[in-house]
Amino acid sequence: METAILFVLVLGLLFVGVPVAVSLGLSSIILIAFFSNDSMSSVAIQLFTASQNYTLLAIPFFVLASAFMSTGGVAKRIIRFAIATVGHFRGGLAMASVLACMLFAALSGSSPATVVAIGTIAIAGMRQVGYSKEFAAGIIANAGTLGILIPPSIVMVVYAAATDVSVGRMFLAGVVPGIVAGLMLMVAIYIVARIKGLPSEPWRGIGEIVSGGKEAGWGLFLIVIIIGGIYGGVFTPTEAAAVAAVYSFFIAIFIYRDMGPMAGITWVNETDSRAARAGFSGVVYAVAFYFVWMILSFFATNDSDTVTFTGRSNLGLAISFVILVAYTTWRGDKGIAGVPSALAAGLPIWGRNLKLMGRNFGKAFFNEDIRKVMVDASKTTIMLMFIIVNALLFAHVLTSERIPDAITQLMLGYGFTWFTFLIAVNILLLIGGQFMEPSGLLLIVAPVVFPIAMELGVDPVHLGIIMVVNMEIGMITPPIGLNLFVTSGITGMSLVQVVRAAMPFVAVLFLFLIIVTYVPVLSTWLPYSLMGPELVTR
Repeated sequence: METAILFVLVLGLLFVGVPVAVSLGLSSIILIAFFSNDSMSSVAIQLFTASQNYTLLAIPFFVLASAFMSTGGVAKRIIRFAIATVGHFRGGLAMASVLACMLFAALSGSSPATVVAIGTIAIAGMRQVGYSKEFAAGIIANAGTLGILIPPSIVMVVYAAATDVSVGRMFLAGVVPGIVAGLMLMVAIYIVARIKGLPSEPWRGIGEIVSGGKEAGWGLFLIVIIIGGIYGGVFTPTEAAAVAAVYSFFIAIFIYRDMGPMAGITWVNETDSRAARAGFSGVVYAVAFYFVWMILSFFATNDSDTVTFTGRSNLGLAISFVILVAYTTWRGDKGIAGVPSALAAGLPIWGRNLKLMGRNFGKAFFNEDIRKVMVDASKTTIMLMFIIVNALLFAHVLTSERIPDAITQLMLGYGFTWFTFLIAVNILLLIGGQFMEPSGLLLIVAPVVFPIAMELGVDPVHLGIIMVVNMEIGMITPPIGLNLFVTSGITGMSLVQVVRAAMPFVAVLFLFLIIVTYVPVLSTWLPYSLMGPELVTR
């Protein structure tokens, strides 16, 4: 009886247009007040407990990091690197757009942010070389969904908070499926390109790949910090989110200078001599390598008793010195004999930029660009947290009324196995994903299906990836597919046109969903190899 009342209340409120968060919270309060033996004081306790959830603290930091990384400069650098890597294949610009979405997804954790950042640039580029507007929009709408599958993912944090599954394992579990999904989209594009005779970009050589990688490297290194830091035991996923937010702020303001008081000011001027440029760049690459070496070597040797900090530091300094000399010799105008003079000539560039950063350090925190990013990130965070807190209250009501247990016994009584159960979960999520925002839907469904999955022997991390992939497809299926609206907004196309453009590639994601559902090793191999199996107390 209580089960029927609760779900009728939720669906009825949603049907009349009440926001998801209010529908979940109000339904839970009404059930507790009039139909449950639970005390109303439990509402306040659960709301307070939910707001104190340490895992959920990662969400505002990842949202803030995404906001700083979603600047045009970061996206342009990633797209250049992607084009240099795969652009020479038939349909290469479309394939490069998918690769760029994969890389940006590893920085943002958000599908809409990925569509906006990459789509605004990539769609215009594809149109210029002869791709149809519909084809370009369909590619970006589908590839943008990888934003919630490739870690870090806000939706994965939500799932972890709802089920007490490890965020670190969920992040690692999304790596292989995310790569597979991206490759499947690229293969589909290549096949279509061969049939339709779509153009390819000229091969610009390894040098262009290296140059593009150097430009995008500061942004892409955030992937190493997050995944490597969590796996290396340096910090928890929540701490990784905080580090990501600070790093993104620093890179966007002081390194790339895409926003803030130093926007548009380059590090090196045209008036600087060749020797000064060589000396300055040589020091940059040497110092950058040293820090990358120290971080990666720590992750790789963290459990070793024989490798010391001094040993790693000395080896890193030696290699950095070789890089410094080799680069300055290569780019300078006097060979190896001119290395000292080139380094001395580069000192004014360092002095000029360090003074500039010092003068603008305080201004960076009060700049209009920064204020806008902070306000937008705050709005997104408040929206998500309001949904999550109410959904966790809804999950409390489910648990206190033993609704998942009743559903579990019912399904077992009807002879459900793990195979048929996963079919039912996919159908439920595919239908629900057409009408609800991913985080809200996941928070409604996860507390119900998770205990059933555990009873039937479904791996909790595998179940999480299945649910995330379903959320991906929900974001590109009408009528409420968020990526469809975002793509429509940046292209000026009608929603119907975007739906028609996206549908052919949705079939690829449906095939991918089947593979993920029934090949669990795809999701579990990497996290369990690095972190061990997920232990769930039933």
